[in-house]
Amino acid sequence: MRPIVSFDMDMTLLDHENFEIPDSAMKALDMLRERYVVVVATGRDMDGHYSRKFRDLVKPDAIVHTNGTKVTVGDKVIYESFMERDLKERLLTFAKDHGLAVGVTIGDEDYYIHPERVTEFDKNRWGECGRRYRDPWKLLNMDVPSMCYIGEPQGAALLEKAFEDLKFPLFAEKRGADVIEKKNSKANGLLLLCRYFGTTIKEAYAFGDSMNDYEIIQAAGVGVAMGNGDPRLKEVADYVAPHIREDGIYRACVELGLIQEGNRKG
Repeated sequence: MRPIVSFDMDMTLLDHENFEIPDSAMKALDMLRERYVVVVATGRDMDGHYSRKFRDLVKPDAIVHTNGTKVTVGDKVIYESFMERDLKERLLTFAKDHGLAVGVTIGDEDYYIHPERVTEFDKNRWGECGRRYRDPWKLLNMDVPSMCYIGEPQGAALLEKAFEDLKFPLFAEKRGADVIEKKNSKANGLLLLCRYFGTTIKEAYAFGDSMNDYEIIQAAGVGVAMGNGDPRLKEVADYVAPHIREDGIYRACVELGLIQEGNRKG
């Protein structure tokens, strides 16, 4: 069976400077499909409003969504996990009491405690905020696989001290963190896909840049940290790729023998 090559989305495939996937990375993906199962393993729900266009552009064979809380092959869901109501209530209450922006985007609607902090973040990052905020307490009666914290790293550290059953890996740009139950990870999602496709995790390659990639980089047979990635990730990686803006994906795939330079298209 074909081994798996897995890619994180933000700042691994998707450059936040222009919010585009470099042409060289797209060419590498097209070339990989001939011999490998191409997987996206991300903190995003790739079926969500802000991510579907990238899902449809990359056209992965399978996806590990929201840090392993949902795993899909095409339209088939092979794993899904949701937070318990009590956990959600404790988390939202703590965020409210400590002035922290915590919540989640579901579809094209946003459910956040302290949404004004999210709006401030968006305006600083993109110059505008087009979110459609809804009552975050409705999340108590909704299926929620994971959440997000928006803000400075010290807020994530405060949350981490208060919730032993959760982990808070920082975003690539350290302006927030994923909020994940410790039982879930991209690594577990990759393992499930290896079993599904009849291959092994030791034959898999995994590319990433931030701390929510730490476990999958360690678990894969070959873990690849991006040159623009977190220094702690580079320490456990088997290979450090060039920066995303230096054709990092393409050049790493050539160096690792996944594709051949002479076969580059376009």
